[in-house]
Amino acid sequence: MAEERKIIAENRKARFNYFIEETYECGIVLEGTEVKSMKNGNISFPDAFAEIINGEVWVKNFHIAEYSFSSIFNHNPDRPKKLLLHKEEIKRLIRKTEEKGYTLIPIDFYIKKGLVKMTLGVCKGKKLYDKRATIKERDINRDIQREFSREFK
Repeated sequence: MAEERKIIAENRKARFNYFIEETYECGIVLEGTEVKSMKNGNISFPDAFAEIINGEVWVKNFHIAEYSFSSIFNHNPDRPKKLLLHKEEIKRLIRKTEEKGYTLIPIDFYIKKGLVKMTLGVCKGKKLYDKRATIKERDINRDIQREFSREFK
């Protein structure tokens, strides 16, 4: 039986700006209105990152819009959110992020078995020439696909 994963949002900019070395699946500590708003897709995380503070992983610059059908007791849209990981994974992340140039970036958000999950990537920033190479590779692959589609019509 395949795992049901409904993708809420994907950080395409992260794949372009960073080399993704490792990925971790982690849960997020959310309030009720945040969950409803996330399931509607009302999130924004273009420059979000994760930080390890006192052995806990926190996501910052991650905006979840207020739930429109809520009462006055709505959540704070820009509060830092705690991530749920195993202790061994956090220790590995601490060792990895202490190396120069590595950072923790959210890759995508999805719903799995009714729970909101996130893929956290250990990333290293790309230089300008790496980004150019990525664009060139994408263009070449697009041209190859175009040729294949013409040939098999």
